[in-house]
Amino acid sequence: MTETLERILYVEDEPDIQQVARMALELAGGFTVEICSSGPEALERGPGFDPQLILLDVMMPGMDGPTTLAELRKLPEFVTTPVIFMTAKVQPAEVAQYRELGAIDVIAKPFDPMKLSDTIREMWARKS
Repeated sequence: MTETLERILYVEDEPDIQQVARMALELAGGFTVEICSSGPEALERGPGFDPQLILLDVMMPGMDGPTTLAELRKLPEFVTTPVIFMTAKVQPAEVAQYRELGAIDVIAKPFDPMKLSDTIREMWARKS
């Protein structure tokens, strides 16, 4: 039996995408979402939020998604937290690379806001 997904940490640098995702996840999906605009912000605010899942943009200025994931994995509370990367770069080799980094899956951008919550729930259910 998979635990019910409720809390998502979303790391995304684009304010427009943040707004669309927040509406899709909170209003349509019923999730509690903490949005961070950068890797350093996620490292600072993530531990207090205690997310069950991390949604992580791949391409961000400064600290990109893979680097952010590596830094989050150094924190005891995030060693095993499932991660889904969100990116426009979804060639098979790129997706394979994200999975090697520990992602349970990858969501292609642009994503369909109406399907985002269901997609995440399906990936969450498959992880175990």
